[in-house]
Parts: sequence; structure tokens; C-alpha cells
Amino acid sequence: MVRACLEPFVPPQEPYMTESMNPSSDDFASMFESSAAASAMQEGQVVPATVIRIENDAVLVDIGLKTEGRIPLREFSMEDKQPESGDIVDVYLDRIENALGDAVLSRDKARREERWIKLEKSFNANEPVKGAISGRVKGGFTVDLGGVNAFLPGSQVDIRPVRDVGPLMGEVQPFAVLKLDRSRGNIVVSRRAILEESRAEQRAEIVSDMAEGDVRKGIVKNITDYGAFVDLGGIDGLLHVTDMSYKRINHPSQVVEVGQEVEVQIIKINPETQRISLGMKQLGADPWDGIDVRYPVGARLKGIVTNITDYGAFVELEDGVEGLIHVSEMSWTKKNVHPGKILSTSQEVDVEVLDVDSEKRRISLGLKQTMDNPWSAFLAEHPIGTEIEGEVRGITEFGLFVGLGPDLDGMVHINDISWDQSGDQAIEAYNKGDMVKAKVLDVDVDKERISLGIKQLAGDPMESLNTGGGVKRGSTVTCTVTEITSGGIEVEFGEPAMKSFIRRSDLSRDRADQRPERFAVGDKVDAKVIQVDRGSRRVSLSIKALEIAEEAEAVAQYGSADAGASLGDILGAALASSGSSKEEAAPAEDSGDVDANGRLSAPQEQADDLKQIKGVGPAFEKKLNEAGIFHFWQIASMSDEQLATLEEEVGTSGKGADWKAEAEALQG
Repeated sequence: MVRACLEPFVPPQEPYMTESMNPSSDDFASMFESSAAASAMQEGQVVPATVIRIENDAVLVDIGLKTEGRIPLREFSMEDKQPESGDIVDVYLDRIENALGDAVLSRDKARREERWIKLEKSFNANEPVKGAISGRVKGGFTVDLGGVNAFLPGSQVDIRPVRDVGPLMGEVQPFAVLKLDRSRGNIVVSRRAILEESRAEQRAEIVSDMAEGDVRKGIVKNITDYGAFVDLGGIDGLLHVTDMSYKRINHPSQVVEVGQEVEVQIIKINPETQRISLGMKQLGADPWDGIDVRYPVGARLKGIVTNITDYGAFVELEDGVEGLIHVSEMSWTKKNVHPGKILSTSQEVDVEVLDVDSEKRRISLGLKQTMDNPWSAFLAEHPIGTEIEGEVRGITEFGLFVGLGPDLDGMVHINDISWDQSGDQAIEAYNKGDMVKAKVLDVDVDKERISLGIKQLAGDPMESLNTGGGVKRGSTVTCTVTEITSGGIEVEFGEPAMKSFIRRSDLSRDRADQRPERFAVGDKVDAKVIQVDRGSRRVSLSIKALEIAEEAEAVAQYGSADAGASLGDILGAALASSGSSKEEAAPAEDSGDVDANGRLSAPQEQADDLKQIKGVGPAFEKKLNEAGIFHFWQIASMSDEQLATLEEEVGTSGKGADWKAEAEALQG
């Protein structure tokens, strides 16, 4: 398209010659000026032309050149009226002279130039222009803007997709100019922008008449997965699925359908986006009002399972009121099972109300609470101490799981399998599927645990030994040698048998006799119990401590070796006087000046340095002397009751057993 670059040519108004037809100097001047003006015209200009006459299908016009110009009559079809002789019209000078010597003129091109100027003004002023959709092209349509073609993208035809554009073809209507590039002859227009602007004005006017809380009637226009759009008379509002009903709705089509007239309440209006949120359930009574009174904690109700998820099941208690049974509240015994394997949708169930939160609109329900607690029932039928029998269902590193019914298991801890074997050794004797007997040790209903013990069926050997009611510190036991090692001997004693190890240093008082090889497997030996650790199930024995105690007892009764009698004479006299075994000899505290509590009024010979006992300083030694304790053997021979009395007297607590062990060692 060629842009006009010169001012329109104005033909001379003065006559070329005078009335006498004899040119004067003025006539020549006028003719010269007209000739100069005609030569100033250039191709590509819009110039004014005078209509001379109409011949057939052409309009003859005069633009001030030597020849007349001819313009096809059809180019004037878009004019308001047909041209007449004497009319002044703008034409486009395409060529000054063609092969026939005529000027090539165009009314269409002139009109197009005029239109481009107007379009540029409208585009700069952001004003709409009028045009008509004239044809279809790839990606959209062409629009005739009064002699200038523009492109209308398919997305800019209407606010919503239009399937049939036929009714819009040829209809003159406003368009918004989105893009204009005159150098390339490129124009992009939009019908949608005009409609949106009109719609925005209409929406603003309608919204101004609305208020939150108003109740309106509307027509359902469209349904989606998340709600329905309702036409409120020129403006749409969204009715969300959660605002359709207080009860659970899986899809909006369960409540409304397209074309249905509904009554809704305006919940919220966004003044910036002019979006309107609607609700239907707000028109009815809220079933959650007074929920605390209708469903108190602890109440048992019936409900219908409406939905099952990975974390639980929703149960409808009434229209619009649902509660959740968490997976942890479904069964006493089935802990890692999907809720769908316990319940099914539409199933009627009995539930118990566990918690109600009216603000968050949540009700926690329990299913297992409506059933008997199997742990409470088991405890009622099997009190602690009852013997049971069950199948080994599982073996772990910390114990055995024993089946106690279809849904209950009890655990035998690894330390409760055997008295004399370590847990790792004892558990190797059992396999999955074995039938075992055990004793019920504990039932924790709150933690849902049942503790069993296998070793408890045989009783505690430390309590059942034939040694006067059990193993006590200071008592003497008869042992059978079961194994000999370089560090000592392993022995077995009591009924049921208990094992212990006598260290090499405890085999005899005399160093020369501290040889394990002087014993043989099966030998019977007497030893003294020097320590009992009931926690670790260990009993420490010493032959050396027994010999020291027997010597001290003999010396206390029959005199000292320093008084002229040998140790053999003293022991011989002691055995002869008793006429019985050394186990039946009279205790040292019953002879001499020792009273019934093992106290002396004064030290026998030189008193021992009691400060050698760990934990006894000068102050405690003084208190011990004041209490009649001067020798190691006195403390070593005391009973538990005597030690307890001594502790209370000297003002210590729990030290007596340690002092006794130290005293026994210091005697040697």
C-alpha cells in the first residue's frame, strides 16, 4: 500500500483565457501556474476530483490534468449515494498516464487510505472500530473494516467457544484493535474484548445491587466436578459442592442438573474479581447446632458407613452429620489392616462417641469400644500365675510369641525361657509351630500386652534350694564338680540344680592347694556362699572362705594358737568335743566373751585394723569398736539380721553386705 506523500492537488479556479480568447499576459501567467500545479502532482497521492459525467459503468472525473480519468462505477457502491456531475470526490492517483494517455485513478484506494488514518487514530485512542466478518482463514477470520482487511483470531470471537459463526458473518459490529502495523498492512482485532468490557459493566451494575446474605433464584448453567455455575440474571455465581448440602456429596450432579431453577444464598462477593460464591445448605438449619448435647462422649449409636479411606471410615449419624472411625479405633487386635477389610460402605455399625469438636465439625467414633476388650477378658479367665498352653507363632531376637486364641498373642521374653541358660541359647530350642506351656506373668490391659514365662513353671531354683529356705549369703552348700578349667572349677548344687564357678583363688586358704587339678569331675566339696546376685542369677562360692570361717570358729571356742596349742590341736579338740562333723560345730559368737549378736566387750588379743575395709574410715571404726566389733571375723560371721542392726547402730545404710565381703577376704 502506497502512503500519500503530497498535499492534495487543488485545480485552478481562474479561466485559462480571457473572454476575447486572445491570451493576455495575465492569462499566460495563470496557465503557467496551472501547468506547474499539474506537474506537482505525483503518483500515490489522494487528490480531489470533479465528477464530469457518468458513462455506462464508469465515472469520468477531472483532476486538472490534460486528460480525464475514468473510475469504475462499482467502486462507488459503498458510498451513501451515487456520484453526480459537479461532485467533488477524493481519488487515489495510481498513475498519471497509462499507455492510452489516461490517468489511472481509484476510489477504493483513496477510501482505504482514509480508513488507515482513522484506524490509527482509533488504535491510539483505544477506541473500537466497526467492521464485518467477511471470511474464514486458518486460525480465525477476516474482518472488513471499511476497505481494510483485519485478522480476527478464533479465540477472540466470543467469551466462550463458538461452534457456529454463520450468524455473525457480514454483520457490522464493533471490534477492538489489538495490533496495528501499517507498514506491513497487519491488523489484529477482537470481538471478545468488546463483549468482556460490556459484560464487565453489566456485571458491575448487577453486583452493585447484591449483598452477602441475599437469597436469589437462578438457573444452573454448567456442572463441574467441584460445583455448579448458576446464572443469577446476567452474572454467574459458583455453587461449590461443599455448599450444596450438609451431607457428603460425591458429585454435584447428585443434587442439581443443568437448566434447573434453584434458590441460593449469596455467601461472598469479591469486589475486585466480581466473583460470587453461592450456597444452598445455608438456607436450611445447621445439623451441627447443639451437637454436643445430642452426641455426648461415651454415647453408643448406630450409623451407616458412607466412605472408607486409608486412615479410617466415615459414618453418617444423621443427615449432614458424619463421624470418623480412625483405623486405630476399629479393632482391638487387627492393627495393620486396611479399614476396607473390616468395614464396607452402606454397612450399619454400632459406634461409641469418643470426642466431639463442634467448632471444627468433627466427631471421633470408636468401633472396638462397643466390643469386649480381649485383654480384659483374658485376664478375667487367666489370672496372673495361671498356666497356659499355646503355639509358637513367631520367634524374634527378644523372645517368643505364643498364640492365646484367634486374635491374642503373649510374649515370652528371652530372659524368661530358662533359669540356667542364656536367652540366646535357650531360644534356639524352639521352632515356629511348637506347642509350649507357660505361666501368665502380667497382663497390661492399657498397653495391650501379655507377658508369659516358661522358666517360671519350674520355680526359682534360688528360692527352692534345700538350704533352709533358699540360698543365703554365708550359708554352706555341698557341690558336685562338673568341669575343671585352668581358672577354677565349675560346680553344681541344690535341687533343682544350679551352676556356679569357684575361682582358683577361692579353692583353698593355702596357696599350694589352690590347684584345680587336685579336684576331679564328680567330687563332692563344701563351699561357702559369699555373694548372691538375684538380678543376674549368680551365686558366688568359696572353699577358702569356708576354711577361714571354720578356723575362726574353732579359735574362738578353743583358744588361740599363740597360747601354746597348735591349730591342728584346736581343730581336733573342736571336732572331738562335738563328736560330729564340722558343719555342726558351735558358732564362734557362742564362746568366750562374744554375745548373741557377735559383739565383744574387748578385743581378743590385738584388734584388727577395720579401716582396711573399703568404706570404713576412722569415724566408722570408732563406732564399730564402741559397738563391740574389733575383728574381721566378727563382721564376716554376722547374719543378715545382725548386719542390719549394726548398720542402724553406726549410722550407715546398705553397706553391711559390702563390709562383710571385704571382711571375709581380709581374713585370709
